[in-house]
Amino acid sequence: MLTELLSTVDGLLIDIDGVLTLGEEVIPGAPEVIETLRARKIPFRFMTNTTIYCRYTLLDRLQALGFPATLDELYTATYVAARYLKEQNAQSYFPLLLPDAQLEFAGIDVDEEAPEYVVVGDLGASFTFARLNRAFRALLNGAKLVALHKKRHWRTPDGLFLDAGPFVMALEYATETNAIVVGKPSEAYFRMVLDDLGLPLERVAMIGDDIEIDVRGARRMGIQGWLVKTGRFRKEDLGRGIWPDHVLESIADLIRE
Repeated sequence: MLTELLSTVDGLLIDIDGVLTLGEEVIPGAPEVIETLRARKIPFRFMTNTTIYCRYTLLDRLQALGFPATLDELYTATYVAARYLKEQNAQSYFPLLLPDAQLEFAGIDVDEEAPEYVVVGDLGASFTFARLNRAFRALLNGAKLVALHKKRHWRTPDGLFLDAGPFVMALEYATETNAIVVGKPSEAYFRMVLDDLGLPLERVAMIGDDIEIDVRGARRMGIQGWLVKTGRFRKEDLGRGIWPDHVLESIADLIRE
């Protein structure tokens, strides 16, 4: 399958959680895939909606798990959100983000009373009524709502957990506004990474575990969408009318004869 499948592309966009890792566990064969791509000089970019870490922490984590990653290959929704706020010349924001993720926003003041933006990522168990209500009031007072993504749930070794999407939608509903979504499947996010890769769209594939965000997002951009059955994949995904170009048991299929 190595020659057959990889011969259809010149480069790859690769999701992380659910494709390379599952929580703190490495998906078998995943580091070897990345090593093989690098050895064969097939360019790739890591493109993730992970909102727990800043890029530097995520890079350290990937390298510690055995992935030969570099910072210029790593794109995260947290990084894209910080970049967006800086492009808007934002002076303040209210973070619904974990402390490490907030490091990405250095230079923008945290303001929990009258921020210009409310930024929603993953807070896990720290998504409390008090913090959500404070964000709700900030939005009513004129702050703009920025969502790192709107995923419904994510899979860990302990099972499925609510992701940021339900909390973003609660704030949208309560304030009768629409969030600016900067992570996948945002066209701007895909465009940023694809422009960096610099390859013809028809020769690029996105490898992900989410049929809506990864596969549909990829297909809308004119690139291939390859779905892996690890991570958040459920068999019902194949009945949603979204057709992946390829379905893999795991990313390790890329180096199996």
